[in-house]
Amino acid sequence: MTKKELANILYLKEVFDTKLDAEKKIDSILDLIQETLLSGEDVNFIGWGKLEVVQRAPRLGRNPKTGEEVQIESRRGIKFKPGKKFLEKLN
Repeated sequence: MTKKELANILYLKEVFDTKLDAEKKIDSILDLIQETLLSGEDVNFIGWGKLEVVQRAPRLGRNPKTGEEVQIESRRGIKFKPGKKFLEKLN
């Protein structure tokens, strides 16, 4: 699902008055989540899941084209942990 499709669904469910309003508010929500994660805080939606910033360790990788080993530096990434209720519905 794309952001535009999400906005359209929320508009059709009458959560927002217009498609443009839905898109603007979804953008605002995603910007706030991004800012929170960039500041180092976790984002937790109880029952649904948790987004957290994690530090990835440096590791040895391989160039798939040449087979040459390449050192991959440490970096930050985002990790999603589904909530208990979400996992119960999934399984």
